[in-house]
Amino acid sequence: MSQGKNLSRRQFLKLTAATGAAALGANVARPVSASVGVTRDNVPAMLIDLSRCVGCGNCQRSCNEANNLHPTTEQLKGLSSQTYTYVEQRDLEGDKTRWVKRQCMHCLDAACASACPVSALHKTPEGPIAYHAKRCLGCRYCMVSCPFGVPRFDWNNGLTPEIRKCMFCIERQRAGEGPACAVNCPSGALKVGTRAELLKEAHARIAANPKVYVDHVYGEQEAGGTAMLYISDVSFQMLGFRTDVTTRPLPAYTWDVMSKLPAVVGGLAVVLTGASVITRRKNGHHDDTPPWERTEEHQ
Repeated sequence: MSQGKNLSRRQFLKLTAATGAAALGANVARPVSASVGVTRDNVPAMLIDLSRCVGCGNCQRSCNEANNLHPTTEQLKGLSSQTYTYVEQRDLEGDKTRWVKRQCMHCLDAACASACPVSALHKTPEGPIAYHAKRCLGCRYCMVSCPFGVPRFDWNNGLTPEIRKCMFCIERQRAGEGPACAVNCPSGALKVGTRAELLKEAHARIAANPKVYVDHVYGEQEAGGTAMLYISDVSFQMLGFRTDVTTRPLPAYTWDVMSKLPAVVGGLAVVLTGASVITRRKNGHHDDTPPWERTEEHQ
């Protein structure tokens, strides 16, 4: 059996045991506070004005280049392990078309970071939710807990599991540069600043153009507040946004649920992952679509 292509029985059992330990670790995890190093007002944020988006795709291409991503044609159709930013086309009644930028929402009280038993996903001192790949056990509690369905598991990397998502270009921001997507937006649909500044501007735009904008800033209250803030001239429900997200910070819910999950859940998750890895490697498949989301074209 050659290393890197085949999963040995010993490696498979070790991986299963590790994830079982992760599930036990969740019993001592605690909600991550939004006050780690920043306040709700000065946390870095982005205002996304959907009325100004022209669907050029520059943000997605810039994100791929900045993060050294190489998505396949299939992966370009949505968020994936190789697509951190996705511009979704929404065709509406009356021949209207709107373009919606999707990425991690960078919640102020992040459920994914709260659910992670080893702090692989964590809130940085600056605010964005970042990731330590070497800590990750592949339990995927972050995927279960995220109300926006953002984190993606790298299914091609079963022995060294990784969760992939937008990091809000944290390294670029530390170097004094703006997020790649915003820097390369030609239409002014994306603007970066502190959350307080952007909320003020969002409400000012709505007040100045009440017949144009929906009177709502998506992300101001959803999930306890997010760093990604949207305004739109079309209802958010029509654009596929979740409108049933609680306004209460989610880590409290996460703790209530995750502390009661039995360790076997984590073990089962890795068993299924291992089985998927073995099957796909035997068949020469390299599709990062989770088994439960696959259609016939993925088989």
